Amino acid sequence: MNRVNAVILDRMQSEIPLIPELAGHLIAGGGKRMRPMLTLACARLLDYPGDRHHKLAAAVEFIHTATLLHDDVVDGSDMRRGKTAANLIFGNPAAVLVGDFLFSRAFELMVEDGSLKVLKILSNASAVIAEGEVNQLTAQRQINTSEEKYLDIIGSKTAALFAAACRISAVVAERPEADELALDAYGRNLGIAFQLVDDAIDYVSDGATMGKDAGDDFRDGKVTLPVILAHSRGSEDERKFWHNAMLGHRVSAEDFAYATRLLREHGAIDDTLERARHYGQRAIDALGPFPASGAKDALVEAVEFAIARAY
Repeated sequence: MNRVNAVILDRMQSEIPLIPELAGHLIAGGGKRMRPMLTLACARLLDYPGDRHHKLAAAVEFIHTATLLHDDVVDGSDMRRGKTAANLIFGNPAAVLVGDFLFSRAFELMVEDGSLKVLKILSNASAVIAEGEVNQLTAQRQINTSEEKYLDIIGSKTAALFAAACRISAVVAERPEADELALDAYGRNLGIAFQLVDDAIDYVSDGATMGKDAGDDFRDGKVTLPVILAHSRGSEDERKFWHNAMLGHRVSAEDFAYATRLLREHGAIDDTLERARHYGQRAIDALGPFPASGAKDALVEAVEFAIARAY
């Protein structure tokens, strides 16, 4: 990670001082660096002896950071990684444009690697992430969003980059496609589990733990799985509450407390976390073809960490 961080620090520099200042605010903001760490761990799992994965792990982090900058503008978020969101400090136009800069840097790093296959995997993931975000935007405040559509959204906006971050390690290690697909499945299922937990703890955690404001999804009218489950299981009055809340008519602190109580009463939080554990186990099962090693243990631990954040 020290080598990856060195690439990140070097490539976020620019002669325009605002760019490294704004990028550094988020990149140095205490993020978990989970996606680039997955690239490194998967490379070690495959006993890859080279160093191509360092630049590619940095590219993965730049793609992720760019999407966060853009997301915070779209969502009007106040916090990110426990700090004031960059768009509130530097303004929405600067946040969007620096996000564009980081996307561009990511593609420079991909091209420098020289593998068309790597370029295809990561560029496709970038397109899928954007599609997922637009899909989420169209589902916003739509209380009748199905669980199937919700899973499509998180499969795109979150799991696609997890999958790509893992899969590219098999490409640079020149392993057979079966290994690529196994690591893709690991990353994809881990990404879904990760987002399910995020959506659950938005209602039951706090800003200090999450690094963003609790209840952001509720106030933004994001119809996540806990809401889908509670709405489907609720009384007519409760469904009316969810309808009004997702439209933005019930967003006070008291409304949020009531929403959280409904989620608990109907087992929506517990069932969301149970689904997260299911996808986490699928991720672990995908590692089955690989021999025991410290790297494999670390990848299993990454799944356990992603789910343990809820407890």
